[in-house]
Amino acid sequence: MADSRSIPKPKPQRRTGVREAAAQATRDSILKAATKVFAKYGYDGGSVEKISKAAKSYDRMIYYYFGSKEGLFIAVLEGIYQRMDDAEAAIALDASRPVEALTEVIRFVLGYYRKNPEFVTLLNTENLHKGRHISKSLRAREYSSRAVAIISEILASGAAQGLFRKDLVARDIYLLIASTGYFYTSNRHTLTAFLGEPLESPEAITHWEDFVIETVLRTVRSDDIQDNTPPHEDTTKWQKSQPAQSRARSS
Repeated sequence: MADSRSIPKPKPQRRTGVREAAAQATRDSILKAATKVFAKYGYDGGSVEKISKAAKSYDRMIYYYFGSKEGLFIAVLEGIYQRMDDAEAAIALDASRPVEALTEVIRFVLGYYRKNPEFVTLLNTENLHKGRHISKSLRAREYSSRAVAIISEILASGAAQGLFRKDLVARDIYLLIASTGYFYTSNRHTLTAFLGEPLESPEAITHWEDFVIETVLRTVRSDDIQDNTPPHEDTTKWQKSQPAQSRARSS
């Protein structure tokens, strides 16, 4: 009978999975806190101390996972782009119905900016820095490439069916859609005061969305297609709830 004392005891297995999960949770917590802090204070005002406090972590953990404050800010920018990219990829689009598909893309983009003000604020911050942080990202182009590719597929389908022009550049249409959504959202407060119109009211938002859809569809429409699209109507419908003074200023 073998001596049980000669049989080596199995070494306890390292709980690497648990540690990795804990490390990922810490990293995610820092990223989430940094997104809020940078959106509130900007890049210069969003200190490492504020972020670590908001994440209930330590300064050294930020340097451990992200290398520097700039590295963390780049990760935040990549994160907000990725979330928009994931949300866009989840839309059920049928490119064989190009008018409907392009309309859905427009609704998504305008709605995403409106529902995610932190996204707009962080992009404003980065533009103040002339894009010097996001330009160092190796992943940023992945997200823009998918958005442009979706529009490219829709435009190609529309052109093949004789519905859309054949000389369209997907990047141009993407910029047209993005600019109408981004500018309206990023400048909604100042424009409300400047125009004397409540741009955040449901009526104003619906009016603008309908106008953008009509504008983009008129832009891409083939010249061979007879224009039966009615002109944008009820331009004052959403203004009826405004005080008389505001309506006078906008006229």
